[in-house]
Amino acid sequence: MMLLDFYVDDIIKTALKEDINYIDSTTDLLISPKDESEAYFIAKADGVVAGLEIALRVFKLVDSDIKIFCHTEDGNKVRKGDILAEFKGNTKALLKGERTALNILQHMSGIATYTNKCVELVKGTKASICDTRKTLPGLRPLQKYAVVMGGGKNHRYNLTDAAMLKDNHIDAYGGIANAVNALRERAGHMLKIEVEVRNFEELYEALSVNADVIMLDNMSPADMKKAVEITDGRAKLEASGNVTLENIRSVAESGVDIISLGALTHSVTAFDISMKWGKAPFDEE
Repeated sequence: MMLLDFYVDDIIKTALKEDINYIDSTTDLLISPKDESEAYFIAKADGVVAGLEIALRVFKLVDSDIKIFCHTEDGNKVRKGDILAEFKGNTKALLKGERTALNILQHMSGIATYTNKCVELVKGTKASICDTRKTLPGLRPLQKYAVVMGGGKNHRYNLTDAAMLKDNHIDAYGGIANAVNALRERAGHMLKIEVEVRNFEELYEALSVNADVIMLDNMSPADMKKAVEITDGRAKLEASGNVTLENIRSVAESGVDIISLGALTHSVTAFDISMKWGKAPFDEE
């Protein structure tokens, strides 16, 4: 999975302008323009790296002459104390880019790490771990990229990608069958339709109109298992709502195809990574 440079650069430039404005009052008044330094990123916990190249690009946009040496890459698992990357170059540029680079790297690695925990917990079942549209404005592709680096999959990127009838759509239009039939009449042949159901009555209705994907909203694992039996492969089943690390295994064992979690992106804890000054310490082995 790749992220386009022009998109990434726009995010970085916006973040740098927000952080620096027109001068860095500490660095610009304190440090000589000719000073050079070495620094490095170090993991302060165990986890999965995501956003490393994006974080490193922050420094390159501040000063293209900075030298960077990577020791890992996105999607890799790291341990506490591992060196992720080293830098050498203009001191002012390293100091100005530090916070923006760390914000990106810590956030994206936090998403990848949490996603990977969920992936590991459902291993051996057919369920895939999937994100949602509950993302931070302007950062959706970065967050969805981080989910993939953690071993998860992406739901639709935006409202254009697929038609998804949630409870409010269904209530507003007057029922699942009416809504799905109207969509099929108006939509092109490439558009998939997902329907959210809250009970077995709605599940039968969604199946009767051949919905491509059916979201089981806030159902218990026992009810999900029954829904899997009723559906019998006629549609993909997605479990959503109140899924936690504690119950995700039982949700997966119900036989659903997809487990979507807003928590992967909307409330994830940042992964603890620091930028230290000086030459990176390595074992002599």
